[in-house]
Amino acid sequence: MTYLRYEVRDRIAEIHLCHAPVNALDVHMLDALIAALERANADANVRAVLLASDLPGRFCAGLDMKKLMASSPSEVHALLTRLYIKLYDAQFNLTKPSISVVSGAVRGGGMTVAISSDMIVAASNATFGYPEIDVGVLPAIHYAHLPAIVGKHRAFDLLFTGRTFSAQEAHRLGLVARVEEETQLLAHARHLAQALASKPPQVLAMGRRAFVFANDNDYRRKLATAVEVFCNAAATPDAAEGLAAFVDKRAPVWNDAQTP
Repeated sequence: MTYLRYEVRDRIAEIHLCHAPVNALDVHMLDALIAALERANADANVRAVLLASDLPGRFCAGLDMKKLMASSPSEVHALLTRLYIKLYDAQFNLTKPSISVVSGAVRGGGMTVAISSDMIVAASNATFGYPEIDVGVLPAIHYAHLPAIVGKHRAFDLLFTGRTFSAQEAHRLGLVARVEEETQLLAHARHLAQALASKPPQVLAMGRRAFVFANDNDYRRKLATAVEVFCNAAATPDAAEGLAAFVDKRAPVWNDAQTP
């Protein structure tokens, strides 16, 4: 099965997600993505990385809910270790800048993938959201970094209402660096990548390294905590009902008698 397309164009490694129909994340897709980032990092001819989607109207819908519902606790832990820790490590260890090129819908785990890059360039019609709470799980990794980007109270709004928000709001909040018309999105992202690739490579690598360390804020320790929080939430009756409702395309029925 094909999960992504990798090519190098004019010193830019382009990683295009192509796991139809919605680029839903599973262990195999995350392994392919992590390997592609490591491949780009090891290539001395690559000066910048673009992460985009080949699927019209979809960047990444997040975790594959059907597979998540059928997974054992150890399988959920292995999946989250890839999404929260190994993907972060692959981006953290890059010696060249990375840009997520986002069009269409970005949800849940797709937000984790997009925000792992150094910058997000979004189509004007892109939409974002953290809908995990509506299916009985938690976007735990975003508790670690979203308040630092948008502020505590706005982060709480996005994470606990689960609402969808626009590219324009994401830009105002600081989640998105640039907003472009969809027809010109990839061209503008490539132009930006070329501008970064034209910088002195050794100095750029050193500067990026210093930047990610300066902004780490003990993030690596928080990642491990986030994995445990998600796994614990995924084992609750709420999660079982929420995931089943999502798969069955019905409204969940929560048991109000349950307590944390």
